[in-house]
Amino acid sequence: MDPLLEVSGLTKRFGGVTAVDDVSFQVGKGEIVAVIGPNGAGKTTLFNMISCFIPPTSGHVNYKGERLTGKKIYEMAHLGISRTFQNLQIFKNMTVLENAMMGAHIKLKTNVLAAGFRFPVVKRDEEEAYRHAVAALESVGLKHLMDEKAGRLSYGLQKQLEFARAIIYDPEFVLLDEPMAGLNDAETRKMSECIVNYKEKGGSFLFVEHKVATVMEIADRIVVIDFGHKIAEGKPQDIQRDERVIKAYLGEEAI
Repeated sequence: MDPLLEVSGLTKRFGGVTAVDDVSFQVGKGEIVAVIGPNGAGKTTLFNMISCFIPPTSGHVNYKGERLTGKKIYEMAHLGISRTFQNLQIFKNMTVLENAMMGAHIKLKTNVLAAGFRFPVVKRDEEEAYRHAVAALESVGLKHLMDEKAGRLSYGLQKQLEFARAIIYDPEFVLLDEPMAGLNDAETRKMSECIVNYKEKGGSFLFVEHKVATVMEIADRIVVIDFGHKIAEGKPQDIQRDERVIKAYLGEEAI
């Protein structure tokens, strides 16, 4: 089976500094793949190249066999790819429902002219966005809070809201930037549950995360980055026994 996502020789240099050096790996359909590594290992730079936020110095990324590198960020949604951010992108003065509906724009057919004149298609689009938003909120356990102002939610619930918005248009592939960051143990378990549940519905994931214990529980495969190099890749049980990984994480509690 062909890979869903194929990362080939990604390299990024900033002046004389090589942040990521010739990293390659694949994500298969229905897989959860995590990227881990010590602080400053190059994970964020790698993630930003994969998600088209910054261009690589060399190498490329293919999605379903087609070149993803060089695409505009907004084009990724049309390809069935969604992304969340480490820093919350929540509109705190809007309701939970309104926040979720913001993620439905990719499914809508309305253009500025139609919206301005309130053509019938606008009403149909709004109804469709509402249905998708409610379904997404229900899937993460937030439907009962959909009329609350998003700013009143706890940080953990805001993270769940951001996840709901990311999956509202049923993307096939989801990129998560530290989805567990800042969450307590209970919130981390809930976020893990959201990810696994969406995988069971056919979703695939690539995510960067510092909470290695959680990664070991939910990831199918793990890619380990250190000083910009891929030093290991494999199933969680193999990564836990890898001497290079143990050395890279020496002094960190999770390994």
